[in-house]
Order: sequence, then C-alpha cells, then structure tokens
Amino acid sequence: MPSVSTAEITAKVRELCIAAAYELPEDAVRALRQAIQKEESPQGRAIFEELLRNAEVAASERIPYCQDTGLAVLFVKKGPGVTIEGGTLTAAIAEGVRQGYTDGYLRASVVADPAFDRKNTKDNTPPIIHMEESVEDVLEITLVPKGAGSENMSRLVMLPPSAGWEGIKKEVVETVRKAGANPCPPIVVGVGIGGNFEHVAYLAKKALVRELGKPSPDPKTAALEQELLEAVNKTGIGPQGLGGTVTALAVHIETFPTHIASLPMAVNLGCHAYRHKTAVLLGGESHG
Repeated sequence: MPSVSTAEITAKVRELCIAAAYELPEDAVRALRQAIQKEESPQGRAIFEELLRNAEVAASERIPYCQDTGLAVLFVKKGPGVTIEGGTLTAAIAEGVRQGYTDGYLRASVVADPAFDRKNTKDNTPPIIHMEESVEDVLEITLVPKGAGSENMSRLVMLPPSAGWEGIKKEVVETVRKAGANPCPPIVVGVGIGGNFEHVAYLAKKALVRELGKPSPDPKTAALEQELLEAVNKTGIGPQGLGGTVTALAVHIETFPTHIASLPMAVNLGCHAYRHKTAVLLGGESHG
C-alpha cells in the first residue's frame, strides 16, 4: 500500500506556495503573448508587454508577481489506497502553507474572524482545501493562490430553468461588465453551471484550475466557452480596464447535473496573474 509522509506533503506545499507567487505559469505567459497579437489598442499592447516584463522580473529576482499573494486554495486528488504517515493530510497541507508564506516573505492576507475584529493570522492560514477521490493510487495537490481583487467580483445566481443559456450568458457578461477594472484584466472567467447552491460555486472555482485556454473536452461546452469569450471581449473593458479588444484571455465552464426546478450558475473571475501550481507526490509528474 503506497504511503506519503506528512513531512513530504508539507515540504511540497511550501514549495508550491513560493513557486506560484514568484513564477507565472507557462500557460499564462503563453496566453499573454498571444493576446498581444489580438489586442488592437496600442495602449493595450503596451500593457501586455509590461505584464510580461513583470513576469520575467518576478521569476528572476524571486519576488512575488503580485503584491496580493492570495488566499491559498488547494485541490487535492487522493487514491483510496494511499495512506498518510505521521498525521493528517489537512494538517500537513496547512503547515506547508504556513511555511511557504512565511519563508517566501509572502503577504499574510487571512483574518481569523471575518465579521468582527478581523485579526490577521500572520501566516496566511488556514487554507481552503477541496478533496477529490481518485480510482488510482495517486496523491496530487494543486495550489491556486486567489487574490481578493478578482474574488470579490464573483457572483452566484439561482436562475429559473426557463432562463436557459441566454440567461446564463447575460449573467456572465453583466458580471464582467460590473467588475470593470477591479479584477485586473485581462481576466480568466470561470463559470459553474448546475449542481446546487454550494456546488456551483465550487464548479466555478474548479474551472480556474484548468490549463488556460484549453477548451472543455465536451464539444458543446467548448462552443459555449468560445461564445462567452467573444461576448465578454465585446465589452471593451480591455487590459487593466483602460479599453481594448482583449478583456478576457479565456472562459472555462464546468457543469454538473441539477434539480429539475433549478438552474444554478456561478462566475468566479481570475485576474491576469493566473497562478496555479501542481505537484504529484504519487502517480505522475508535477506541472504548472
């Protein structure tokens, strides 16, 4: 039976936290380079060039790409035969986040009491962890540091089934339009459709874990992603909200079956710092 120690998990999560803050992933860099070719505004193209230079400086100088190093969100895929030695998986991940944000000199952005004294926890813990069971004996951890500028512009709506696709499309475009420059465009739009109240928000967040611009494996959903991307880019918000033809780099949609009387939908916006890193401790290779 395969096993992983809590010390190994903690060390890997620490590494992911620092790497995600300092290094813009290859898919994000590639998308920014492609956007320069699509952007019609000279000012917009200049902004894209600055964003790419920022990524180069952050990686070479080993400093955060953005001052908001986010709330640590982790997606964990674990096989049924994998055992954790030395403690719990959750505690090991939280300790890795604590070490990563402390040792990497990353901004502590978590407050323990959200409604009253809002006292900072000083080490960016606790993280938010989503667990997923795998049929294979794998332990895979994906870190998504989510900044507040884009997160605060997210939206969840319980639509009537009669709203259909046009209703969903209207809500997505309106969410982007109201967000304006706040989520630091060019953005990535994560859309969840289906499930119920709490699950649709998870779907929208999960959509932002996908490789940037990689279409849905379902052809029908992939076509809807493209339709939404074109509609969002017609808003003219542009890079950093200063006008242009590229407001979003991509739209990703995740769906789930729902109740006959419901049509839940959620939009989770990601900023141009499309930060994500994955480590496979058992069963494959790391990427991101």
